[in-house]
Amino acid sequence: MTTVRLPLFPLNSVLFPGLVLPLNIFEERYRAMMRELLKTPEDEPRRFAVVAIRDGCEVAPSAPGLPDGTTTEESGPTAGFGADPLKAFHKVGCIADAATIRERSDTFEVLATGTSRVRLVSVDASGPFLTAELEPLPEEPGDEAGALAEGVLRSFRQYQKRLAGARERSLATGADLPDEPGVVSYLVAAAMMLDTPTKQRLLQAPDTASRLRDELKLLRSETSIIRTLPSLPASELTRGPTSLN
Repeated sequence: MTTVRLPLFPLNSVLFPGLVLPLNIFEERYRAMMRELLKTPEDEPRRFAVVAIRDGCEVAPSAPGLPDGTTTEESGPTAGFGADPLKAFHKVGCIADAATIRERSDTFEVLATGTSRVRLVSVDASGPFLTAELEPLPEEPGDEAGALAEGVLRSFRQYQKRLAGARERSLATGADLPDEPGVVSYLVAAAMMLDTPTKQRLLQAPDTASRLRDELKLLRSETSIIRTLPSLPASELTRGPTSLN
């Protein structure tokens, strides 16, 4: 299968096709990446690959804080990812297309959209930022995807009702939700309150139907848990991890 080489952007979260990814970039390695992407003509896609960082593999410090005189801060494209960065990342990621890249005095403000899944083949750290050889990962529908999507939408609406008032995690009203099985599977995966390993499992599902079946079980389980915790504020239920990138 033909592969492609693109800049690699590791995150502490999972990006799904069709989902919007806003980024505020201030690490030099990623600023260098954005400067390179800005060289791409405006009428061509400015693509980079997003991969989730495995549990226990943390990115280099990227926020100002008190210096630690006992340690030396890592620098360079592999900072925080160890000698073999390939081992630090999940193997299935998502290509992102940067619709807007705005350079500020010391940051870049980026708005990108996930487009398609890819499998990570190799990582190159020879330049100012990581690049990766990537293999396209087609999305197959699987069996009964349409019927499963209907069931997932019904369960998702119940899930949303249990999180009433948690606007930051609510995708849309029921009438606004799509009905195409693949789109449903990605939007629901992105909207649910799940940890990164679970979201990663959904991203790399072998086909749409398998992802929808998994989501149906998760929705029923999560809705049941939320139902037993009526006193827990919605803001606590919907608090998710913040990316350090």
